[in-house]
Amino acid sequence: MTPLYPSDLSDAEWDRLQRLHPPRSPHARLRRHSLRSVFDALFYLLRTGCPWRYLPANFPPWQTVYYHFRQFCRTGLWTHLWRELRTAERRRVGKDPHPSAAIMDSQSVKTVEESARIRGFDAHKHVKGRKRHILVDTLGLPLSVYVTPADMHDTQGARRLLAGLKYFVPRFKTIWADAAYRGQELADWCKAQGDWDLEVVERALGVRGFAIVPKRWIVERTFGWLSRYRRLSKDYERKVQTSETLIEVAMIRLLVARLGRPA
Repeated sequence: MTPLYPSDLSDAEWDRLQRLHPPRSPHARLRRHSLRSVFDALFYLLRTGCPWRYLPANFPPWQTVYYHFRQFCRTGLWTHLWRELRTAERRRVGKDPHPSAAIMDSQSVKTVEESARIRGFDAHKHVKGRKRHILVDTLGLPLSVYVTPADMHDTQGARRLLAGLKYFVPRFKTIWADAAYRGQELADWCKAQGDWDLEVVERALGVRGFAIVPKRWIVERTFGWLSRYRRLSKDYERKVQTSETLIEVAMIRLLVARLGRPA
């Protein structure tokens, strides 16, 4: 199948993604449109930032694409694909599938009219919108994503980001973060919640202007990866759960491209 757009899956990428997709029930209805074309449409929408109704005519109808997207959300398929691909990528580079350390940060983005019902004002960044709280491993691959109004403090967002995570990352021990997460109260909470050590990584004394901060640059690079997807340049979604899912979908596309390269 010849890709029509740069965002389309190659044969190797589709083969990698298809192997992770659960088998269909023998009693399920036959699809009028191939699942590959649905994934291509979703990746096109995410990369270009177009609205659902503006999908090109060579893709399945936008109602069909949106239906599959919502079904994948309800069944947890996006999360399943993301975790399996993250594990495969860590194994590919010689890492343990379960990370032992991670980096935490947040990013404030503007909202639009459709998403303005759930938003706040980040006084520090001077942004009216939402805040993406994210925890990534040392490869920059997200372990947890949580979206809140932008006026939520990072220490409160961290509690929501980390809650219930211990079961999924049993080897996890160390969290690196910036000065916004400073405070004994949060450090004690992390210790009680998962026996995690919270380490605040400060800028070197006397350094002015831009400087690469050890450990923290990894999560900033992840935000840079996400910024390449125009649908994520602002938060266009009515529900924060959709915003979180689209971040997972963006990382799925990135990892499928890596894992689908010739050895």
